[in-house]
Amino acid sequence: MKRKVITLWRIIHTGIVNFIRNFSLSMAAMAVMVVTLTIVLFSVITNAAFGNTIAQVTNKIGISVYLNNSVSQSQTQTLLNELKTLPNVKSVKYQSQAQVLASYEAQNASNQNLITGAEEIQNPLPATILVQPNNLNYIRNIKAFLVRPNIATLQADPPSYSGSQEAAINKITRATNILREIGVATVVVFAVISALIIFNTIQMAIFNRRNEIQIMRLLGATTGYIRGPFIVESIVYGIISGVISVSIIYFLFVASSNALQASSLGILNITYANKYFDNNFLILLTMQLVLGIVLGATSATIATRRYLKFKTN
Repeated sequence: MKRKVITLWRIIHTGIVNFIRNFSLSMAAMAVMVVTLTIVLFSVITNAAFGNTIAQVTNKIGISVYLNNSVSQSQTQTLLNELKTLPNVKSVKYQSQAQVLASYEAQNASNQNLITGAEEIQNPLPATILVQPNNLNYIRNIKAFLVRPNIATLQADPPSYSGSQEAAINKITRATNILREIGVATVVVFAVISALIIFNTIQMAIFNRRNEIQIMRLLGATTGYIRGPFIVESIVYGIISGVISVSIIYFLFVASSNALQASSLGILNITYANKYFDNNFLILLTMQLVLGIVLGATSATIATRRYLKFKTN
């Protein structure tokens, strides 16, 4: 047991020494890894901010179903029950004509002419069903149900999700989906680039130490003992890169809050993103360290397996 501990310590010590000795060579690998991990962290935070924005928008967006005055209570109740069974429906609320009028008067309290006009013609506003969706990406499924011939005959006018409102909602959902896809694609691309650079860095390190490796092999060093320091060196890349990436995001938030003096930037809620980063700092830091270690260790393992195989068999 003591011998294994000593061997492990020697592997770790050699890996750290090699990292310091080849610091200039390691800079390129760490630079790309920092960019990769920073993009990953930024994508996680922005995705959380986008999710919060979409949730707020979703809570404010609903579909209003305007019923004919001839629709009976049983027909209304049947329609309410059918709407509640739809998979993307969060809530369904019925408003009678009197309730719709009261809401209309409250919204237009500053314009007495509109209120008087509605009262003079004996409440022209129809009874309305307010449908709240769970996900804007599937709001069309609700509309598809509402435009069915047997359902459309119950309505005085087309549902509110149409025309300019439909176009605006579709633009919001399309923009957020595109941004998420771009974020995922960017992370994948930089992760591959980072792995390749670490791979080549380890390859160059192996080439520079080929005589040393040959001597170690002749002296009876095992495959694990030879490969270990390279993996430790790459793990150090990941740990340092993870800390740097978190520091970069932290200073970006500090700079944005001081320079922009704004709570949001388009659909990106800076205030929420900053709060999310602060509240989940330890989790995000741990995530970055784990990703850095896994990325570095995996790249080094693949590189050593390929380029040391003929030396360690």
